[in-house]
Amino acid sequence: MTMTVPLKTLSEHACFGGVQRFYAHDSREIGLPMRFSVFLPPQAAQGKVPALLYLAGLTCNEETFMAKAGAQRVAAELGVALIAPDTSPRGAQVPGESDAWDFGVAAGFYLDATRAPWATHYRMESYLTQELLPLVIDTLPLLGDQIGIFGHSMGGHGALTLALRHPALFKSVSAFAPICAPSECPWGHKAFTGYLGEDRAAWAQHDASALMAASLTPFPQGILIDQGLGDKFLADQLRPERFEQACASANQPLTLRRHAGYDHGYYFISSFMEDHLRFHHAQLMLG
Repeated sequence: MTMTVPLKTLSEHACFGGVQRFYAHDSREIGLPMRFSVFLPPQAAQGKVPALLYLAGLTCNEETFMAKAGAQRVAAELGVALIAPDTSPRGAQVPGESDAWDFGVAAGFYLDATRAPWATHYRMESYLTQELLPLVIDTLPLLGDQIGIFGHSMGGHGALTLALRHPALFKSVSAFAPICAPSECPWGHKAFTGYLGEDRAAWAQHDASALMAASLTPFPQGILIDQGLGDKFLADQLRPERFEQACASANQPLTLRRHAGYDHGYYFISSFMEDHLRFHHAQLMLG
């Protein structure tokens, strides 16, 4: 099936023998223009390649990962494309959407809001799984059955929850300093109350630890998480021990690496980016 949504190329840059592009398109799921970025490795000039969807954290956009993570060099070596969407709708004009850095604009939490007035445009889960991925698979040289997902902080929450909610879409999953139990932390309370209302059962459907506790080893090849022990958000917001416990109860293989001295930012992420790319590549290449 051919997609009819036109892509507008905003910019294009030669990068490690491949090409870094920034796109815009009119989103049917969001109901507004959306932006995203793609790195195509040099191997994409000869045929379709595997791809990784990266979800960025609070305050970020479609450029943050591509500019700061240092991922393109290894992605070019491995022949893996990188896809980075924006972190929320832009221009929805919902009252109060720009009042706080941890809710609203640049803080979509990768879910579909059900509470008015957010439900009209804040539909990031449907946008990613039902629109963006089919769009890029249809229009770019990507292998639709070899897609992995990873992310950071709010985006790590998104990577874990979307992988668990849509296991048929993703062959691999990893995260940097993810929000592992949003139902139990201030960021999650704020986002879930605002987007989903007070129903805790609805919250659990977007909580990685709750989802994992109810699952049956959806990723038998393992999940990789890196967490800095110098991260100021670790104790109050991230709670990796909750996801670790849930994986143990679900017999889900998990590699949770804790690193002394590393904080929450992209110096940390770039330090371990190569490990994540090689982790995904190994899983995407499995039959």
